[in-house]
Amino acid sequence: MASETDKASHLLAEAFDELITNLKKARDAIDQPELMPPPASPRILAEGYRYLMGFLHSAIERSFHQDFNRPAFRNALSIINRATIDNADAIYFYAPIDGQRSYLIRGKVEDHRHWSGEAPNSTGPLAPHYLIFETSEGGLAGDSGDLRELMPGVKTQTGRLDSSLMEVDADGEFEILLAPERPEGHSGNFISTLKIVKQPHPLEPQKAPERYANYISGRQLFYDWQREEAIHLSITQLDPEGNLTSAYDVDSAIDQIRKCGEIVQNQMAFWNAFWTIPMGAYGVREGTLPGISFPRNAFNTINAASGATGGGMSTNLYAGGIYELDLDEALIVETRIKLKPQYVGFQVGNLWGESMEYGGRTGSLNGAQSTVDQDGAIRWVVAHRDPGVPNWIDTSGHQEGFLTPRWAYSETPAADDWPTISAKKVKFDQVRKHIPGETPHISPEQRREQIAIRQAHVLKRYRSF
Repeated sequence: MASETDKASHLLAEAFDELITNLKKARDAIDQPELMPPPASPRILAEGYRYLMGFLHSAIERSFHQDFNRPAFRNALSIINRATIDNADAIYFYAPIDGQRSYLIRGKVEDHRHWSGEAPNSTGPLAPHYLIFETSEGGLAGDSGDLRELMPGVKTQTGRLDSSLMEVDADGEFEILLAPERPEGHSGNFISTLKIVKQPHPLEPQKAPERYANYISGRQLFYDWQREEAIHLSITQLDPEGNLTSAYDVDSAIDQIRKCGEIVQNQMAFWNAFWTIPMGAYGVREGTLPGISFPRNAFNTINAASGATGGGMSTNLYAGGIYELDLDEALIVETRIKLKPQYVGFQVGNLWGESMEYGGRTGSLNGAQSTVDQDGAIRWVVAHRDPGVPNWIDTSGHQEGFLTPRWAYSETPAADDWPTISAKKVKFDQVRKHIPGETPHISPEQRREQIAIRQAHVLKRYRSF
């Protein structure tokens, strides 16, 4: 008769084999046409393996180191796991929760007067430009591996709170209570973890209308990369604080090993399908969304974030497209903003959805980093080499890539007040003829100073000690 140890050994090895099988399926999504990867080139293939390993990095954390009883905030995306056209100005954070229980988030910020529209101190450290927390029920975007997760009602946001509405004390400290309902007499920062929906779940019609959040996520957005300091956030479930953790066991290990492989395989499959089918990145096909799909050297219709658009920050307006530029061409992108947003940013990404290099290159610029022309427009120049203008978006040599502007509003404005955005392809040596004459010239020395600031900020933002 097999011993308990022999049984455990067999079951664990079986789970590990399943993990390897799923990783191989994920690998196939790099170069097997039926799995809808981007058009192959040596660089795209190489970046595909890095992209896959980013999902593996995330899956290890999410599978083996999550506990909604004792949660901790982790980076959802970072410089070592870029995906989903991640915002170069953001710390993406998340933590698992059980929405039927109560949690307390704590943090401390530097000078944050800009959150309420005041001018900050001219010197010294600042809080991030914008901060948002969102509680949601349903898996993280892409976890199912199935585009049906985009159907309205599959996921539910139960609550949110952003920096424009947060209460912060005189010392810069704040607390946020997460709970199904606000307790009687409570008057501080609060986010609901419960929403009762009216429509049945589109895939599980028998599901109860009470939707309890199973994770909290958010973003810290940075404008001034020299002065703004990341916030250290803690989260504590109020019931078991101080209690002993459970001992690790075979069943837990088996579940986590399997989950790890499933996350990687599903994420690779989902995002390939997402860019290819609804977003029509490589041409219109059945299922491509009219007006939302990505045009070439142009932008789709600006839209608000939701589960039906592949997730995103719920206070954002998004637009998207794909640049396609020869080495002697540039794209001039112009945005005009009617109503001032909390945040505006623009960047490029490769066709896997990885953000282009934004530390050692200018693969992104935000509203504070961009020069505004005298007519009120911001004009970014997307090009393979430095055109000597302030608002250069560096393609890092990719002749094709995603164009991703964002505008954040705490309250979504009326459609008539939304920003506009357009693009025009020109010859590289004609760039100056298509931008205002007063546009300054940026020298190589000034560009190096700009890059040095960016490198220092990124190293500090993602420090691990």
